[in-house]
Amino acid sequence: MTARADQEPSQAEARKDVPQERHCLRCCTVFWSEGFGERICRRCKGSNAWRNGVSVSQGAARRR
Repeated sequence: MTARADQEPSQAEARKDVPQERHCLRCCTVFWSEGFGERICRRCKGSNAWRNGVSVSQGAARRR
């Protein structure tokens, strides 16, 4: 169940969105994340490949 814009988010959803150490989804290093929406470390976000939208490898693109 998702919260509508005019409703308060449930406590269960809010408990998950806490600052903590997380693993970068690109390089797997541990970094300090401000919330569950931040899953890529600063080092990876600062790379040319990240800024230009280059995939990690040729086979990394999703296919349907």
